[in-house]
Formats: sequence, C-alpha cells, structure tokens
Amino acid sequence: MGLLVFGGACLQGVGGLGFSMFCAPIALLLFPELVPGPLLALGCPLALLAGLREFKAIEWGTAGYTLVGRALGAALATAVLQVLSGPTLSVVFALLILGGVALSVQGWVVRVTPAASSAAGVASGLMGTITSAGAPPLAIALQDLQPAPLRATLGCVFFIGSVMSLLALAAAGKTDAHNLLIGVLLLPWMAAGFFASGPLARRMSRTGVRRVLLTLATFSALAVLAQGLLHSQA
Repeated sequence: MGLLVFGGACLQGVGGLGFSMFCAPIALLLFPELVPGPLLALGCPLALLAGLREFKAIEWGTAGYTLVGRALGAALATAVLQVLSGPTLSVVFALLILGGVALSVQGWVVRVTPAASSAAGVASGLMGTITSAGAPPLAIALQDLQPAPLRATLGCVFFIGSVMSLLALAAAGKTDAHNLLIGVLLLPWMAAGFFASGPLARRMSRTGVRRVLLTLATFSALAVLAQGLLHSQA
C-alpha cells in the first residue's frame, strides 16, 4: 500500500494529477479497503501541497470555472443515472477520452478558455460521480497550460473537490474511523512521494508533462472501459 501511494503521489507532483488515476484501479484489485475513503483522505492533503508549492502560479479563473462545472456535473450525474446505466455510461466516457487522447497525439490541443474549463469540469463531475475517475477530462482540457500553472491549478481544484467528496462520504456513512486510520498511517508515504517529485517536476518540460497527462488519461480510460464492459456482461 505504501509503495502504491508513494508512486501515485510522485506522479501527481510531476504532472498535476495521477494519484487516483494510478492508485484506484490497482487498489480495487489488491487493496479494496483503500477505496474510496482512504485514497480521498490522502488525495486531499496531497492536492493542498501541490497547490501551495506553486501557489503564485494558480490560475484562479480556470480553477473557478472548472469547480463550478464539476458541481454541475456531479448533480447532473444523478439525473443521468436514472435514464442510462452506470456501465453503459462508463464505456461511453472511456471511448470519448480515448478519442480525445488520439486527437491530442495528432496535434489537437484544447485552448484553455472559460468555456473549455467549465465543460471539462462538467465532464469531470459526471465521470467522477459515475466511475470514480474524474481526472481524464481535465487532462485533455488543460494540457495546454504551462507546467507550473497546470500543477498548481489542478491542486486547487482537486483539494476543494476532495473536501467535497469526503464530506459527502461522511454524510452518507461511507467512511469511518478505520478508513481514516489507514489514511493517517499512509500519510508518510504520500508525503515522501510528493517531495520526491520536486526535482523531477522542475526538470519536466511542457511537452514531458503533456505526455504524462495523456498517458495517464489513456490508462485510466482503459481501466474504466474494462470495468464498464465487465459490469455490463455480469
């Protein structure tokens, strides 16, 4: 568990996201007790550290539009699930993300505008609520940012989003003291992974960060696709 958290925290420290995208699929197979409470509890201070490390680089406008979109997407997901099944939506989302990655590799880059940030937030809220993997739309939409603003802005978005998710879990009775204890015991691994990312982040070019984002988005989408197909066949 510690090595898994260390690796995920290091990835997020370099690219601005990746902790849940990397840890959640593996944890579901090997350490199901980590999902969702402990990973969310670890993701919250991790996102805060990322935002504070490059605080002056946060693009507050982009963060605000994205968070508004995420809130709308999460609310919309409740209504959408009344019409379509979760596995069906998971497959659709995964295919859309893979299509976005393919276009990005071919040279298509989304310009970071209020409309694009809001749309990415809505997609992230929908996908995150339905599949627990809300980061891939943000990886596609914000890939054109410089590395420091990208990491800092995503840190701000994920910190507020994680707090909201933790409060929702607590209100629903889906987390308890045992979950929090697991998170506390793994905090040193999370901190070590984040601080190990510092030298790597400083050396990572804009192109390198973009490749990390698209690679993580691809693997996350494939994991969601496989999960959706398995559930639809069950």
